[in-house]
Order: sequence, then C-alpha cells, then structure tokens
Amino acid sequence: MARQKKKKGTSGAVTNYISRTQAVRKLQLTLPDFRRICILKGIYPREPSNNKVKKGVAHRTFYFAKDINYLAHEPLLEKFREMKIFSRKLKKAIAKEQAGKEQSLKHQEPKFKLDHIVRERYPTFVDAVRDLDDCLCMLFLFANFRQTRSVQGEVVAKCKTLCQEFMQYVVLSRSMRKVFLSIKGIYYQADIMGQPVTWIAPYKFASTVPKDVDLKVMGNFVQFYVTLMKFVNFKLFQQIGLAYPPKVKASLAGQDAGLAALKVLPAGAEEEEEAASTAAPQKTVSAKRVASAIAAAVAAADEDHD
Repeated sequence: MARQKKKKGTSGAVTNYISRTQAVRKLQLTLPDFRRICILKGIYPREPSNNKVKKGVAHRTFYFAKDINYLAHEPLLEKFREMKIFSRKLKKAIAKEQAGKEQSLKHQEPKFKLDHIVRERYPTFVDAVRDLDDCLCMLFLFANFRQTRSVQGEVVAKCKTLCQEFMQYVVLSRSMRKVFLSIKGIYYQADIMGQPVTWIAPYKFASTVPKDVDLKVMGNFVQFYVTLMKFVNFKLFQQIGLAYPPKVKASLAGQDAGLAALKVLPAGAEEEEEAASTAAPQKTVSAKRVASAIAAAVAAADEDHD
C-alpha cells in the first residue's frame, strides 16, 4: 500500500509561523486595527529560523502562530468591530446632515480600557518598572508636542500631567542619580526600587513633526503607555505614603508652572482636609506633616534596599 503524501505546510517548523496576511484574515481585522492590537498586546513580527519557511518569501512578515491564536480570544477585538460600526454610522449621519442623530451617536461612542492588558504584560510591579524607559521617552516627547490633526490636545495634556507626577515622585523620593545635557535633549537616570530607569526629555522648543513619521502608530503606543504610567505613578506615590493623584493648585492652574502647581498630601489627608474645610476653613494640612511623612517613607525604602 502506497504511503500517503503529506500536504505541504501541515507539519514541521513551518506550522509555527503565520504570515501577516493570513493573521489579518483569521482575526477578521483591517491592517491598521491588526497593527494596533499587536502594539497593545506586545506582539511583534518574528523572523523564521528555518530556511524552508523563508524560501521564496523574502518580503513577507511572519508572526508566531501561537501569538495569533492568543489574540483570537482578546475582548478588544469585539470593541474594535463596534468602533468600526460606530464610525460608519457617524459618517453616514454627517453626510446626510442629520444633526440630531449625529449628536446622539457621539454620546454612544464605544470606549474600552487597557487595564487588563497592563496586568497581563506585567505580572509584578518590578516588571513594569524595568520597562519604563521607552514609556517615559514617548510620554515626555508627546508632552512637548503641539496640538495638531494627528495629535489631540487631550493626549498632550495627559502626557504632561503624568510626566509631572512622575518627576514629583523622583524629587520627593530623591531617586535621581544622573542628568546629562545633550543636543537631543536632557537624559535622566533614576533608581526606582533598585532598577535603573533612563529616559530623555526634549527641550521645550517649537517642534516640527517630520512628514515621514506615522503619528497614528506612535499614538497607539502612547495610548498603552498612558494607562501603564497611571498604574506606576499610583503605586509609587502609595509606597512613599502620598495621596494620588496630587491636586493642582487653583492659583497656578493653566499657567504651565510645572512641579510648583502640584499640591502633595499624605495618604488619607485629603479626606481630613475636606472635613476640616467644612468645619473650620482655616485648618489645612501643614507642610511639616507632608515633609515628615515623605522622609519616613524614603528612610524605610532605603533600609529595604540595603
């Protein structure tokens, strides 16, 4: 009896990889949405080590098949499809000049959160701290951008706030170790939980974005990094006994005052201050109490590192 011939591509090393075109068809996504979900989930192209896989396909992009199978169960895929349907309905209402329907649709815009992805990619807090370098570089860069059609003002404001909060922690915890001025910008290095974190902050000059830079792809990274930085800042402030997020002083709001605009309070002092303001408006949390709480937390952190 003749041995049945195996079909090409059904066994061996070739089954470990899948091309980008096959992955897009399997997930039923558009190419921009596929790139977006890969960025958010931290899945990147892979180069096949087997020459049989690469033979005759020099210009194709490959992914691990197990990564694509993992993406197939991601809840965000359904949200992407809902957003696609929403965008189609909104464009149709705008084209027909249906103002009432347009306003109604804008209130029903589907939204999604990335909290579960942050917890998946970083099981422990130290893992998140180790991966802060690229996150901080991107956030400091977008915090220096001006509002354009591709860069929303809301995103720039979020990046600027998160950068200020992180720098406030670095100052209060005395974590800064090195600073270097270069042509590109200011390089910083801080020691956070025993992990060296290095990033670059551009100078505050008028910036022009090159036309060959895809800001939509960078915006996908920023969307994830904003969520990650909120988790990190909350945990860092909690470790030194401070309330998060820090309040913005009303007298300095909107004046680009930097760290001077942030009002830092010990954890739990916010409720006390609100209660005190209703009973006796002149009673507030003293700066001495804030300084003593920070000094005690920093001393305890130094003992843990030693």
